[in-house]
Amino acid sequence: MNLSFFDQFTSPYLLGIPLILVATLFPALLIPSPNNRWITNRLTTLQLWFFHLITKQLMSPLNKNGHKWATILTSLMIFLLMINLLGLLPYTFTPTTQLSMNMALAFPLWLATLLTGLRNQPSISLGHLLPEGTPTPLIPALILIETTSLLIRPLALGVRLTANLTAGHLLIQLISTATAALLHTVPVVSILTMVVLLLLTILEVAVAMIQAYVFVLLLSLYLQENI
Repeated sequence: MNLSFFDQFTSPYLLGIPLILVATLFPALLIPSPNNRWITNRLTTLQLWFFHLITKQLMSPLNKNGHKWATILTSLMIFLLMINLLGLLPYTFTPTTQLSMNMALAFPLWLATLLTGLRNQPSISLGHLLPEGTPTPLIPALILIETTSLLIRPLALGVRLTANLTAGHLLIQLISTATAALLHTVPVVSILTMVVLLLLTILEVAVAMIQAYVFVLLLSLYLQENI
């Protein structure tokens, strides 16, 4: 029974072909593309307003040198947001519950911010490894600690996103299984668990949006240190 709870995190297959690529690319098809009309419709206007709001929020802590990252960070935010929310629908698959995919997103982007800092301002980037005013006996230990914290950042990004989404999905499946099992035996308790399931689903929608925002916000903060 415990194994069936984790079956939702395995990539579905069709004729022996994994469908994780379809699950990854499908959300992009739901975003309406702008047309050539001078006056846009309500949906396109709302979409442009939402994209502008996200871009403004992500670019606010960065200077002008970091604004060239606006397209990458905003696209990543929309990508994660759509995948996380669509993964809450029944009979769907959430690619961001896979640690391999989250690490494939976190590591290259973190490395790009690090290489940007080493190329443009190597002294300042390396200076983050040793806080100012550190006593001489503590210098080797602090450099080691700061280097470890620097190298663990992409792992923390990927694990945070994976753990939060996986825990939420497991709780939803556990409570929904309990609700279905108690429906014919103890209907009153089943109604209570159904209310808990509804509240947990609302919470998981909020977690899906917040984790997408936190993932991209941390990347923008890492970029802020290196520009």
